[in-house]
Amino acid sequence: MIKREKNNERLERKQNKIDAGLLSDLYPNMNSIVIKMNYYHKHSDASYMQRTINFYPQSAAYFHMECMKSECTNGGFDLGPAISKMAKKRLTSDNGEMQCRGNGGPGHVRIDYDIAIKYSKK
Repeated sequence: MIKREKNNERLERKQNKIDAGLLSDLYPNMNSIVIKMNYYHKHSDASYMQRTINFYPQSAAYFHMECMKSECTNGGFDLGPAISKMAKKRLTSDNGEMQCRGNGGPGHVRIDYDIAIKYSKK
């Protein structure tokens, strides 16, 4: 059952990514976004995975990052609100922490993240 749910989630994410449009359409004044994330298991301070994702004007403006726990369904981390806040204030960097709220159990995975945005000089 989990395998079918995960497959359906992947298909939905793929469609959501298409529907999100391009970064240049949503944020025309951005040249790039770099998101660095560290993944942690529940109650652990040791990072088990580091991930860096780069976005450019022709990238999809889709900022929902998948939970890396294989059993988790309907989870992940939506960094869209953080990026939107940064864009409104024209911030170049921000950081924070999020917990996955998926079906892998409450707080089963968390991330800390750093976001760096480069804007055009307009």
